[in-house]
Amino acid sequence: MSGFTGNPETCLMEPRTVGVEEEFLLVDPTGVPKPVGERVAAEGDRSASGRHATGPAGIEHELQQEQAETGTRVQIRLDHLQADLEQHRMALARTAASNGVRVAALATSPIPVDPTPTPDPRYLQIMRSYGATAQEQLTCGCHVHVGTDSRAEGVAVINAIQPWLSVILALSANSPFWQGVDTGYASYRRMVWDRWPSAGPTAPFTGVVDYDETVASLLRSQVLLDDGMVYFHARLSAKYPTVEIRVADVCPEATDAVLVAALCRSLVDAAARAANEGSPWPTARPELLRGAAWRAAKSGLDEDLIDPVTGTALPAQTRLQQMIDRIGPSLRRHGDADQVQSSLDQLLRRGTGASLQRAEYARTGNLPDVVSAAVHWTTPPQ
Repeated sequence: MSGFTGNPETCLMEPRTVGVEEEFLLVDPTGVPKPVGERVAAEGDRSASGRHATGPAGIEHELQQEQAETGTRVQIRLDHLQADLEQHRMALARTAASNGVRVAALATSPIPVDPTPTPDPRYLQIMRSYGATAQEQLTCGCHVHVGTDSRAEGVAVINAIQPWLSVILALSANSPFWQGVDTGYASYRRMVWDRWPSAGPTAPFTGVVDYDETVASLLRSQVLLDDGMVYFHARLSAKYPTVEIRVADVCPEATDAVLVAALCRSLVDAAARAANEGSPWPTARPELLRGAAWRAAKSGLDEDLIDPVTGTALPAQTRLQQMIDRIGPSLRRHGDADQVQSSLDQLLRRGTGASLQRAEYARTGNLPDVVSAAVHWTTPPQ
């Protein structure tokens, strides 16, 4: 789909493709998540079938009926990705409204909820096999797909970007509340998601064969039901020629999701170039990667972040700048540098989604108001 062709020392690089999948909560006017995902997805499919092939894709249901997912088209330009994300959010909001609910880009529900499984055979099997881990699971993420030239390039990228994914998690942190209380975490979604047996960072793979054998062993042992449950922080997509980065919370605004996507694309691109040039990035032990991810989930950008390669704590903005410096050539190659810097400056001034939620709660003392604010952030009035 993208990347290098021919001799990596002489070839020109084509722009690398990017796409985004977003998961959302479906909430009633009081902020309580409602189990209408199947109806919303079915109505969205009917609407999408009447559009031109280049129009918005349909809405998909998820594990729980209190949520729904959308996905953008494959894009190269960030302005096109932004428009696509906004269009999908608005289309989902219209469909949700016709079913009596609103759409909230919240990675966990601030209001207590007992989730309702979607009556899909696969989802029901997951419920039976994984017990409370599946039954309690109501989390919404932002998944970024970045085009790669080959599965071998994809595995090399997955190895290289692991130490930087905690920075993406910290930027996207948008889930401080769970079952009616402040958890003390900026991304409690990450803590809940980590209960799955395959979730989290991975040790370096020696190549495609090693990656495939690892996945095959998880399936053969029946730890996982199918390859859709490979929940690594970064994985080879089972459907597309992409690396799928799954570490981020769903973002409050579409602009934030574009920022996350742009950073992920340039991480993939810069790591692939380094591998092609014979200078792969340093890797880290999975224990340190998990520690770095825990720190990012705990405090977002409000405290230090961990460099898992060196095992040292650094101010969050220092760690952010290290990442921008490392991927700067790829940001410039894609024409993204100015927009990324502007969006990053805006996010740092405003705060993460977790900071926004806590500020709204401090202002009103009312969790339903937090949900209402999130609905506004998700699809601002036109």
